[in-house]
Amino acid sequence: MKSHPAGLTEHTITVLLVDDQAIIGEAVRRMLQDQPDISFHYCSDPTRAVRLAEEIAPTIILQDLVMPDVDGLTLVKFFRANEKTRDIPLIVLSTREEAATKAEAFALGANDYLVKLPDKIELLARIRYHSRGYINLLQRNEAWRALVASQKTLAAELAEAAAYVHSLLPPPLADGPVLTEWSFVPSTQLGGDALGYHWLDDDHFSLFLLDVCGHGVGAALLSISAMNVLRSQALPAVDFREPAETLSALNEAFLMEKHNNMYFTIWYGVYRKSTRTLRYASAGHPPALLLAPEAGGLAARELRAHGMVLGGLPGMRYTEDSCVVPGNAVIFLVSDGTYEIIQPNGRVWTYREFAAFLQQAAAAGRPEASTLLQHVRTLHGEGPLDDDFTLLKLCFPAS
Repeated sequence: MKSHPAGLTEHTITVLLVDDQAIIGEAVRRMLQDQPDISFHYCSDPTRAVRLAEEIAPTIILQDLVMPDVDGLTLVKFFRANEKTRDIPLIVLSTREEAATKAEAFALGANDYLVKLPDKIELLARIRYHSRGYINLLQRNEAWRALVASQKTLAAELAEAAAYVHSLLPPPLADGPVLTEWSFVPSTQLGGDALGYHWLDDDHFSLFLLDVCGHGVGAALLSISAMNVLRSQALPAVDFREPAETLSALNEAFLMEKHNNMYFTIWYGVYRKSTRTLRYASAGHPPALLLAPEAGGLAARELRAHGMVLGGLPGMRYTEDSCVVPGNAVIFLVSDGTYEIIQPNGRVWTYREFAAFLQQAAAAGRPEASTLLQHVRTLHGEGPLDDDFTLLKLCFPAS
């Protein structure tokens, strides 16, 4: 055996003849002796045939039908019951042309039947034909095992990368003027969503959620890069307390022509604790949802700002909007994977339907993220979601 150019093992045609008559063994050896690509082995003792086949791994077995000690049809059963020989092509050799015997041999697992001794040309043709099919099977199985091993390695690497991405997301905030919790469920092992929040100073709290086009390693790497830039404030001469200025600078830093033609959407806001004012800007991202207490329930407001996706064109300037955040208000930042759900009937769940559902869940005191995810999975039906499901919840207690 040697390595095939494609990485598969190239097998030599190997013939094992099992026949108690030495004259038959010599006759077959002479037929094959001028074939340099064929290796010939002869076994005169049928009781040793299976063990010898395990040792030499033939690509075809020629076997006599009538032998002492072990009946030929019984030996066929032995070959087919053995894990190492069960798939090797087997040609039964017989002195008689009997339909019933042929049928029984085929029923037990023989691949061919020849009346001995056949013509050399015919024997060579059958040996090459059956061996080629068996070698193809061996190489297919080898390729399959390599593929499975590669997939296991890739899955392990992707799981490690996904764990790393997850580790970069900020821990929930359980006390203070802003409380946070989030849900991040990639549609594949590596998604393109990212979220973050941190205090820029004692009075300003930044919050964002971004969504890179596509999925997989490329999208994850870009989302990590953008997240790290925002987290470390790594854009020179940029005041990260200014949402519009921040997005304009991000756009120049992440132009898609420099990032494998990938772009992303983002909603970015800055909350000022002293005035309870939230200023925000958006680059093609879904609006955030503000839920504030009112008599008899919760009032909903979309925090929508207009702007082109980030990285699409150089020189883009973004605008911002603002609102006052009432005491005990809740803000949800989401990716479009939380509501653009294609249902089995082809209908897409709308943002307004999503907002109404989230409002009802919050009013009823149900955990919004898990309740929404369960509903989304029900709407979608079987199989993984088509896009990443990401939701960031921020609570603003009364002073």
